[in-house]
Amino acid sequence: MSTSPPSGTTSGTPSIAGLNLAQQEAVNYMHGPCLVLAGAGSGKTRVITHKIGRLIQAGLKPEQIAAITFTNKAAAEMRERAKSLIGKSARGVLICTFHALGVRMLRQDGGALGLKPQFSILDSDDVTSILKDAGGSTDAATARQWQWTISAWKNSGLNAAQAEAQAANDEERVLARIMARYEERLTAYQSVDFDDLIGLPLKLLKEHDEVRDKWQAALGHVLVDEYQDTNATQYEVLKLLVGERGRFTAVGDDDQSIYGWRGATLDNLKRLPVDYPELKVVKLEQNYRSTSAILRAANNVIGPNPKLYPKTLFSELGEGEPVRVIDCDGEEHEADRVVARIQSLRAGGELQAVGSQYKDWKDFSVLYRANHQAKVFEKAFRRAQIPYKVSGGQSFFDRAEIKDLCGWLRLLTNNDDDPAFMRAVTTPKRGIGHVTLQALGNFGSQYKLSLFESLFSNSLGAVLPAKAVGSLQEFGRYLNDLEHRAKHTLGAQDARVFLNDWLKDIDYEKHLYDAEDSEKVAAARWTNVMDFCDWMAQRCGGQIEDTSGATVEKERKTMLEVVQTIALLSTISEREGDQDVVTLSTLHAAKGLEWPHVMLVSCVEGLLPFKLGEDDAEASAESIALRLQEERRLMYVGITRAQRTLLVSWLRRRKKGREMIAGTPSRFIAEMGLDKTTVKEDPREKIRALRAEFAQRAADGLAAQALAEANAKSGL
Repeated sequence: MSTSPPSGTTSGTPSIAGLNLAQQEAVNYMHGPCLVLAGAGSGKTRVITHKIGRLIQAGLKPEQIAAITFTNKAAAEMRERAKSLIGKSARGVLICTFHALGVRMLRQDGGALGLKPQFSILDSDDVTSILKDAGGSTDAATARQWQWTISAWKNSGLNAAQAEAQAANDEERVLARIMARYEERLTAYQSVDFDDLIGLPLKLLKEHDEVRDKWQAALGHVLVDEYQDTNATQYEVLKLLVGERGRFTAVGDDDQSIYGWRGATLDNLKRLPVDYPELKVVKLEQNYRSTSAILRAANNVIGPNPKLYPKTLFSELGEGEPVRVIDCDGEEHEADRVVARIQSLRAGGELQAVGSQYKDWKDFSVLYRANHQAKVFEKAFRRAQIPYKVSGGQSFFDRAEIKDLCGWLRLLTNNDDDPAFMRAVTTPKRGIGHVTLQALGNFGSQYKLSLFESLFSNSLGAVLPAKAVGSLQEFGRYLNDLEHRAKHTLGAQDARVFLNDWLKDIDYEKHLYDAEDSEKVAAARWTNVMDFCDWMAQRCGGQIEDTSGATVEKERKTMLEVVQTIALLSTISEREGDQDVVTLSTLHAAKGLEWPHVMLVSCVEGLLPFKLGEDDAEASAESIALRLQEERRLMYVGITRAQRTLLVSWLRRRKKGREMIAGTPSRFIAEMGLDKTTVKEDPREKIRALRAEFAQRAADGLAAQALAEANAKSGL
């Protein structure tokens, strides 16, 4: 059966052709709270988009429906799927992430909390910088530790005062006081961090009846994707949005809950039937992704975990190739065997049934537990000339040149954003030195003014020379002019002119070339800037080109409106799906994705499952058991990414620091319940691996010989 959603009818109402009985049951239940337990590959996005159509068919207006996802990519995919199913009606549906919903609520109603509509959203680096200042530290690593703890407190619904009241020791009490100073700075800067985008909407809904009534009246039905990944605060927001009516559909899978370390809790699944006794539970167990052999291994692995709602995945795609397990001498040997495996599958080899259909590089993925494991595979792939990408690498928005431009743009929408002011005023350099900025900062602190407000104070001349005041005020006037132009820049064509003029005004291209020793690096950074500008312009709407090159008409927005959404976006669409490359990815980053051929590597105790804390005297048996359960779910997620073939490998020896230690196969391999015949090494792959190893040794030997000859000639 096809994994693509069925087409919509010409009338704009959805057809339920192609939905199985369980999917139809989930789509047609609209009168109360509904939990859809969607197993891996069971068509959950299809169910959500069909239910949106069914709700509209039943009389709800599109703008009365909200579908909440966890990533921008998932939201974009859902919008496209909904549009193809129900046509123009999909435009009115609010399809966004939890954080984007929080921004919308705070832009509209944040005034009740003292927020201006143009508040700034701080990124992780901004938060680290502010915490260093609030805690009187110069150590970024320490500030990041504070950041993680404060984030955990916020996700649990605690403010600084509450955190201090329940602090377990002096260290936590001190950190709670730093958190209080951090909160004061956010208020002064009219800024929020990412955790606030959930916590502050919750505060709004809890403490302001008129805001809660407004949002409950506006939303007739709320759908939540990946419900198992919600944290305690997000669940409280959902409850207050839907009210006692409980008109919501939560779609998730308790077997794929792998984000406990960032606050996600299965307690939210446990609470649903308690808080909503009339909860309708629908289980989706038919898998449209994987073969029976792969699903059997997945079901066996997840079997030992306690179940809230037991389910067993099944497939009608046939038995397929057996899951194979191999052992390797070490990391380098494992990488060579993965290379050999890919080459063997691409050659057709022993897998006639799948080899002829799935031969592109993009049909292969290598999955591992931790980021550092990618390096040895990258080296082996480069040696074998296999194209690859490392999923979860540096975000486009983490690049220095993009952060520079975003700092400027943030300042246009919120003049009180001091971190953005500091970035903009110093990049590119404009003859305003750190002594001047320090004096400006002290002046602002003394009179409780933002840095931008301080520029035009009549008293500034008392603390700074006239020349410095003139330079600062010239910068301020330019920002005011830029803000005015951004406010009246409408549509993609005008946006391109605005952005090009701005970059020329500040001479940013020259700044990049002056800052880099390598002209090639500077050119690459300038290309990133051009990509960013093109992407920004596209978001301003009007007549633009879609990914296929066709011209489409989109709602036109001003540059200022688009700027306000930047901080929510973690990456620019770089058409990764079109790249014909092998994917290297952590298991966490692979969730929600799938490939015909998956290699799940380094499945050894201490890596997968990751060290569980059995050696920690303070670790309770319960905490160790819970960690093991989450690691088992991670293994389950890895197995269920595979469509046609799955290879699992483990190491007889592995690196730990600078030492080599004995490797023990992961307990999850035994739990897969595989026939012993599946662990035999294929001789063709062994030959390929040996050839790769000998080629490398020969290359190393030739290099050593050349070095010896050079040394001899030089008399060394």
